[in-house]
Amino acid sequence: MTADTTPQRLKAARVLTTQGWLEHGIVHVDDAGRIATVTQGGGFDRDLGEHWLLPALVDSHVHGAVGCDVMDATHDALDRMSAHFAQHGVGAFAATTVTAPVPAIEAAIAQVRDSLRHGVSGAEIVGTYLEGPYFTAKCCGAHPVPLMRPIDLAEIERWHALAEGTLNTVALAAEKPGADAAIAWLRTHGVRVLIGHSDASYDETVAAMLAGARGVVHCYNGMRGLHHRDPGVVGAGLTRPEADVELIADGHHVHHAAAQIALRCAGEERLILITDAMRATGMPDGPYRLGELTVQMHGGVVRTEAGGLAGSTLHLLDAVQHAMRWFGLPLERAWALASRNPARALRRPDLGGIAPGQTASLVALTPELAVKGTWVNGRGVFEADGV
Repeated sequence: MTADTTPQRLKAARVLTTQGWLEHGIVHVDDAGRIATVTQGGGFDRDLGEHWLLPALVDSHVHGAVGCDVMDATHDALDRMSAHFAQHGVGAFAATTVTAPVPAIEAAIAQVRDSLRHGVSGAEIVGTYLEGPYFTAKCCGAHPVPLMRPIDLAEIERWHALAEGTLNTVALAAEKPGADAAIAWLRTHGVRVLIGHSDASYDETVAAMLAGARGVVHCYNGMRGLHHRDPGVVGAGLTRPEADVELIADGHHVHHAAAQIALRCAGEERLILITDAMRATGMPDGPYRLGELTVQMHGGVVRTEAGGLAGSTLHLLDAVQHAMRWFGLPLERAWALASRNPARALRRPDLGGIAPGQTASLVALTPELAVKGTWVNGRGVFEADGV
């Protein structure tokens, strides 16, 4: 693969297009990094052999990897994360913050803004996903309670201005005073709002969705659960037709049966696989920092000192494979949960599919689902040895 975006025609044994699998397909990428044509047969510039070509994955909720975190607020950290994600088939990601002191949050927002504009070496940054600080103590998860804040619309407006158009998502607790007004303001300014780390009732959550919220953060985790007389945040997320449902399919955060319930309720259009991965991803067991907290990873599972889960070390490709096993889905349908759906939720419909006019963010896989190459905006950013 080349470092530049140059016109190229990629031939693969199978191509997963928006219309389904195309055998012996050829994807023509133009000099703008867009897909010009998708054909069967004809001339080509590069033969990927028996490999399959699919749209690159999109991680819409991820904090870090390889010892780096969004809260480090450095270009080097974001760039190293970007390169690591590309090695695992991810072409785009939402850089996700945690509850922290205001200066740390603002530094992260500013750095994501600058790195998005400067560009990174691997998966592209879609924008900032602000997870916290507008949460409730009862459902704090790994977010430090002393740093949680009342919803302050003036503060939100300041952060939105600081981001200069790169603030993509804000997560907040629906029961906090001022939630509906903040949701309405953010929605009118093109920012997606999700409900998370929230002890809201079903009615409070529905009210937030009517105000403009569009889903729930890592369903089941950090929220009031489902009870037959009190459906809570989970019940609202699973039943409201406008709600996207994030799911951490790592086998630790959510039991596979609960994951199946989420799929059956939300369907294959509203369920979004995420990683919620933190800096220990791709690293050995040991202590790590998650925002203001020290957490411990053992056997790939990260926990706080109190024993609660603290993010994951999941790769999105592994989540896809878990979905295939848990849900009995073929690859193309499980893949859409981690490509098409998050791209749509992040307001990037040009990603997550292979069709003329789409951005050429692609991944080459072996039939055993090993990543052999990744392209971002038509540019080769990762190539495995021996390709």
